[in-house]
Amino acid sequence: MRKITLYLTLFFIHIGVLSAQQLTNIEKKLANQVVDEMPYALAQLKQAVNTNSGTMNFAGVKAVGMQFKEEFDLLGFTTKWHDGSEFNRAGHLSASYITNDANTKLLLIGHLDTVFTKNDDFQTYQEVKPGFVAGPGITDMKGGDVIILTALKAMKAQGLLDNLNIKVVMTGDEEKSGRPLSLSKKLLIDSGKWADIALGFEDGDSNIKTAVIARRGASSWWLGVKAKSAHSSQVFREDIGFGAIYEMARILNEFRIQLSQEQSLTFNPGNLMGGTKVNFDHKKSQGQVFGKDNVIAKEAMANGDIRALSPEQEKNTRKVMKQIITENLAHTNPEIEFYDGYPPMPPTEANRKLLTMYSKVSESLGYGEVIAVDPRKAGAADISFVAEYVDMALDGLGLMGNGGHTKDEVADMSSLKKNTQKAALLMYRLGQNQ
Repeated sequence: MRKITLYLTLFFIHIGVLSAQQLTNIEKKLANQVVDEMPYALAQLKQAVNTNSGTMNFAGVKAVGMQFKEEFDLLGFTTKWHDGSEFNRAGHLSASYITNDANTKLLLIGHLDTVFTKNDDFQTYQEVKPGFVAGPGITDMKGGDVIILTALKAMKAQGLLDNLNIKVVMTGDEEKSGRPLSLSKKLLIDSGKWADIALGFEDGDSNIKTAVIARRGASSWWLGVKAKSAHSSQVFREDIGFGAIYEMARILNEFRIQLSQEQSLTFNPGNLMGGTKVNFDHKKSQGQVFGKDNVIAKEAMANGDIRALSPEQEKNTRKVMKQIITENLAHTNPEIEFYDGYPPMPPTEANRKLLTMYSKVSESLGYGEVIAVDPRKAGAADISFVAEYVDMALDGLGLMGNGGHTKDEVADMSSLKKNTQKAALLMYRLGQNQ
């Protein structure tokens, strides 16, 4: 890869210098600068959380984007709002800081949207007890966005930004991707092709002692079965067969038997319908079915997802599923379709080295070791679209808490300072590896 050998060599040299787990004078000043930035960071977080930005609330998503755009403009970044009308979403924000004095190209990833709609009753930033704040999207991931901004502000204040070439991408459709993906993810992918290292500021598994070196992908499938229909008293006859529901049950059970023990792989049927007539609306994820207990089912359908840790695992899973449907019961006709979504971000040795560097930063600050999260505990995220293009990738660096995607979403505010300091020092150290 482009600079991976150089990165890892300099990494080990750098870690050797810092083996005593002490901060340099520059790093102490940077960590203290983050503390000074905290009051403004809290104000920025409160403003962002109090602006509804459910994915399909285009005005709200853009409003949060404009809030951060203004801040990046003040830092001297070149910013742009990328309209999302071509993929039926609000759009994305990009901010760039490019200097001829730096070699390291760093991509920082956030997102502006949340899962909470404009009409949801969970809308505001509210302290629930000392040190803990509830709010829609506070950990997923407006807190992460604020960490990106605040870490860069601290570096700017200490005159440390010029050691890096930086691109920030904050997408407006992470929670519900626009289609086609070739358009909605183009900015991310192009930025990944430019970068050497990608850092994602999602909340991972919301444990400050972990970070993400691997994410499973998220794709989907649709399974349909058609069969010969007749009076139920004739089921199992050689010339009639078993009907659509029996065939659907066979297929799903074979999926479970043949694939459920594979490590890190999951696949789940989320909808299942069968009868004489089936009508399903994919956009609304709901449908109607008609059938009688004395009639052999003529149609059946199911759809679900696949979560795989590598492209190879995803490919093999689809192959096995296709093979299973070819072994169909008599007088049934099954078919399956697959739909691409988030690609996997497989674990790599380089990602592990980057995690080790991040952990050393944490230990230098007195916050303890950071280990890799179990991929089963962290869902898909935007960083997966760039992981194959960069030399190193690390995610889960955002604001920690619990209850993401629910009305119980609460942030542990002590993690705001800690993870901002860790992000700032990690970026500083990466900038020294020229």
